[in-house]
Amino acid sequence: MRLPPQDTMSQYSSNFLLLPIPECPLGDCAPSKTVKLVVLGGNSVGKTALIVRFLTKRFIGDYETNAGALYSRKFTVDGEQISLQIQDTPFVSLEDDAENICCQEQINRSIYWADGFVLVYSITDYESFRVVRPLCQHIRKIHPNASIPLLLIANKGDLLRARQVSPEEGPQLAGELTSTYAEVSARERFEGVHEAFYQLCQEVSRVIGGSNGEKRRGLHLVRPKSPNMQDLKRRFRQVLSSKAKSSTTL
Repeated sequence: MRLPPQDTMSQYSSNFLLLPIPECPLGDCAPSKTVKLVVLGGNSVGKTALIVRFLTKRFIGDYETNAGALYSRKFTVDGEQISLQIQDTPFVSLEDDAENICCQEQINRSIYWADGFVLVYSITDYESFRVVRPLCQHIRKIHPNASIPLLLIANKGDLLRARQVSPEEGPQLAGELTSTYAEVSARERFEGVHEAFYQLCQEVSRVIGGSNGEKRRGLHLVRPKSPNMQDLKRRFRQVLSSKAKSSTTL
């Protein structure tokens, strides 16, 4: 197993706390395999909406400012139950030279932690598409593994009239990055989102399974006990309540 330099390990393994994730129920056996994904992309591309759509089948249009929630679920991949952890992140932007990205330290820590990556852009925002290539280069500089599963998602596929990124540009970029590609709509279609995430989970699971029992690289994080699903449910109730009030007003 190739270990990262000591200074790199200390840089990304200290003082890194994620938002709460749920514990396994008492008396229930935790899966032996953990798959850790991080979702990255530009501003307002729908990262949180995609995660929530995948995990709950629901679409919520309005979200509070993204603080980087970590979602945890038991999930079955090819007949095997795994512990799936998905890290949401604040947005990434380009620097003035348009060749490098500007991102928070939390994102660097998330990159170092992950086993697989979901890179998201919006077909209605060309700037978010331009972020992807330097973002991928940034990942490969930070992550200690040279080859790691990548999924490129073009979101907001329902907004064709507002399209700024052509249908050909996404697959072409995915080929350059050696990543899987999917154009989806978090708003309109659960199946496309689920299929894209599921394929990435399969790929990551196979990579982990092929490690021949070697100790996996990664950050050792303390699992807080209070589940962040309560916050997700609260937001969903707020959305339903606001929609009901709007209907009553009309």
